[in-house]
Amino acid sequence: MACSKTIACLFTMLLLAPAIMAADPDPLQDFCVADLDDNAVRVNGYPCIPQSEAGDDFLFSSKLAKGGNTSTPNGSAVTRLDVTEFPGENTQGISMNRVDFAPGGTNPPHIHPRATEIGLVMKGELLVGIIGSNESGNRLYSRVVRAGENFLIPHGLMHFQFNAGDTEATMFVSFNSQNPGIVFVPLTLFGSNPPIPTPVLTRALRVDAGVVELLKSRFAGGS
Repeated sequence: MACSKTIACLFTMLLLAPAIMAADPDPLQDFCVADLDDNAVRVNGYPCIPQSEAGDDFLFSSKLAKGGNTSTPNGSAVTRLDVTEFPGENTQGISMNRVDFAPGGTNPPHIHPRATEIGLVMKGELLVGIIGSNESGNRLYSRVVRAGENFLIPHGLMHFQFNAGDTEATMFVSFNSQNPGIVFVPLTLFGSNPPIPTPVLTRALRVDAGVVELLKSRFAGGS
């Protein structure tokens, strides 16, 4: 009797296995150029423009050929090439950014919640820092990365870049997601909408309310 029950259980598991293991990690067609129409129905991505209407421009872009204006509060400029800027990336699981830095400029501590990142410094030298999770004791891994050298940011870890040189710097980064997302830590804490209640931040950061309110004023309006 016990043997019969065991066989029945195994048989049931075999029947269910295809459904349990079913996945669709790869595209099911050559390409799926994103339909960025605001009225289009989206399910974890973008619907496809009909292939007959796609043309061939979706395979090429010159958007990263020119850097952005680094006259910003952070002294840096991010030029994105995710699916919203390059619709041909849709369903391909890849995207790129270019980041330009003035001397002393920074790409402040942030997280990409949906991607691993790999970068190449093209010009100048950047202090790259990656902060591990609690499991690592919140260890800071850092190094000055120079032109021609690479760095890796593991999925979901907080990281930053800082121009450690006296000249402008440029890096290109790639992600294993068409839409890696970004969470800037200072902006998220002090510029959220609606604001995080001040008592929460005073207790979490162990500072006075006046310090929190000052920081909120610096990031008001999402700047």
